[in-house]
Amino acid sequence: MPEAPKEHQKATDYTVAENNKKTLEFIEDVTAKADDVQKRVLAEIICRNAHVEYLKRHGINGNIDRETFKKIMPVITYEDIQPDINRIANGDKSHILCSQPISEFLTSSGTSGGERKLMPTIDEELGRRSLLYSLLMPVMSQFVPGLDKGKGMYFLFIKSEAKTPSGLVARPVLTSYYKSSHFKERPYDPYTNYTSPNETILCPDSYQSMYSQMLCGLCQNNQVLRVGAVFASGFIRAIRFLEKHWSLLCNDIKTGTLNSQITDPSVREAVMKILKPDAKLADFIEQECSRQSWQGIITRLWPNTKYIDVIVTGTMSQYIPTLDYYSNGLPLVCTMYASSECYFGVNLNPLCKPSEVSYTLIPTMAYFEFLPEHQELIDLVDVKLGQDYELVVTTYAGLYRYRVGDVLRVAGFKNSAPQFTFICRKNVVLSIDSDKTDEVELQNAVKNAESHLMPFDARLNEYTSCADTTSIPGHYVLYWELILNGSTPIPPSVFKDCCLTIEESLNSVYRQGRASDKSIGPLEIKIVEAGTFDKLMDYAISLGASMNQYKTPRCVKFAPIIELLNFRVVSCYFSPKCPKWSPGHKQWNDMV
Repeated sequence: MPEAPKEHQKATDYTVAENNKKTLEFIEDVTAKADDVQKRVLAEIICRNAHVEYLKRHGINGNIDRETFKKIMPVITYEDIQPDINRIANGDKSHILCSQPISEFLTSSGTSGGERKLMPTIDEELGRRSLLYSLLMPVMSQFVPGLDKGKGMYFLFIKSEAKTPSGLVARPVLTSYYKSSHFKERPYDPYTNYTSPNETILCPDSYQSMYSQMLCGLCQNNQVLRVGAVFASGFIRAIRFLEKHWSLLCNDIKTGTLNSQITDPSVREAVMKILKPDAKLADFIEQECSRQSWQGIITRLWPNTKYIDVIVTGTMSQYIPTLDYYSNGLPLVCTMYASSECYFGVNLNPLCKPSEVSYTLIPTMAYFEFLPEHQELIDLVDVKLGQDYELVVTTYAGLYRYRVGDVLRVAGFKNSAPQFTFICRKNVVLSIDSDKTDEVELQNAVKNAESHLMPFDARLNEYTSCADTTSIPGHYVLYWELILNGSTPIPPSVFKDCCLTIEESLNSVYRQGRASDKSIGPLEIKIVEAGTFDKLMDYAISLGASMNQYKTPRCVKFAPIIELLNFRVVSCYFSPKCPKWSPGHKQWNDMV
């Protein structure tokens, strides 16, 4: 198998250039031999795991032939292996899915039964994730030279974690990576030279983490060459945080003292190595932040910034206008494609428009197959240009022919490896941050809330929804048209109870975003005039929809439709408090 590029200890121009060259050669090599690499990856996975219970159950007994594997192994979803995962989580140490010990569970942003999915992983997967990260900057350096001469200002955070009954940790994939030695003890590399000290990233208090990372970024403003976060929503939250707290930050910079709200000793120590009294810088920041308009604030405060590194594909595309406003149109760069199940690929043309982003799958990461609608699975090198497929993976950590749930479209090829545009997550209708709410879940939540209307002899006639990102954090909006049979007015408190009931009925990822991460705002119900949904149908038919086949969309994104709905709103209500949420799965918490 082609050798992965090695990391370098010293940051000389020669070693940076040499490392970049080797990395690009690695990408060239594995994409040119994509099918051979894929055959080897599958053979390696089956060979090392041949005697695990799951493969033996399906008749794999050391046979590493690809065609046999495809013939007898079923294509599965999470629910198919959930009993096996529950056994591991509850302490069964048998070789159920993988011959290597499961080191932890990675919690997916997708859910099953309202709870985060648990993806098994092994220690060596951290090396694969590190490999994919090591490809990003050598690719980027082809388009933006000199990035090794400054720093990156990235807002990176850890999230809460839980322990399964067996003692294994369950946490998001990025939290796992940031807490690993691969990140914390990484050798010096000019491309991973960030303004945020590790201690500020690893601080579990979200306010202290954000405040200290922003302060360090401002103190080193002239060294910053690129800025970013994981998701577009996260980076915008950082800018809104600055908008709210810039006067406190300026005071710290002016005096060289750290705000007393930052109480974490390791964070204080790390920040004080960077923070020095600088009245001139404080005055400059104050002058820029005091302006009436915050248009271009990123390029004003960090004048050497070349681009913004955030995910703006899929549901994150709704944040592009806001990013353009704050940055005066800096390039928006999506560098990689990954999930809790597996890291997949990289964007080899990172300065393309967000609408044109495509990812080249790196064949060494896992064994990839693709599911066309109503057809048999096909291999990586057999996909067709312009066709849509659902991604299916077989991983080293014990997932076999697993449906990830992402729909991808073939946009081109790098040698024999296809390049994919991310189209959507299957069945997702609403998303603000990392949350994913599908139509069935929304329907059940609305049904639960509707019970509050019964004492007033009222019921819901129709509803739809949208993700409102005009405020930060964004929030879910539901448009309700009621049928009122009773004479007693419905008090506002009842509609607020409806909002909270919906939130309590949604999945744990949504509730964490509301209650812990504060990445999602309170849910809003907008009551619309009677006849609004008839108008909505008339509008859809005027655009060419069939009257016989028309059904009310449960989520709307088209601006004229949202404008039509908002024009007919008669009252608005917000959830009065955060829904209940605690780390870990409900069944684990019930055992405590």
